[in-house]
Amino acid sequence: MLSPEERVDRMAARLSALGLTPITTHHDECTRIKVYAPQTVSPELWRELMAVLATADCFGLDDSSVDGRSVWAGVSWKTPAAVHAARGHGHQP
Repeated sequence: MLSPEERVDRMAARLSALGLTPITTHHDECTRIKVYAPQTVSPELWRELMAVLATADCFGLDDSSVDGRSVWAGVSWKTPAAVHAARGHGHQP
């Protein structure tokens, strides 16, 4: 299993390989990776981008007239098992 840092590094490398510029920010319980999406995106790029985002613990799309369109992904510093244990669950819902 990859560490959170390794997951973030791999995601950032894959996003860079797609020609996007990842912006990484560290928070108390997770790291967030954000990229600005071009106005026109080919179906192939969207598929690759979705494949990268699917490796995150959470992800989303922000579309703002002020800041443009961006996608983001979050990687928790805790392993999924530790997150569920902290919530009192022994299994994935």
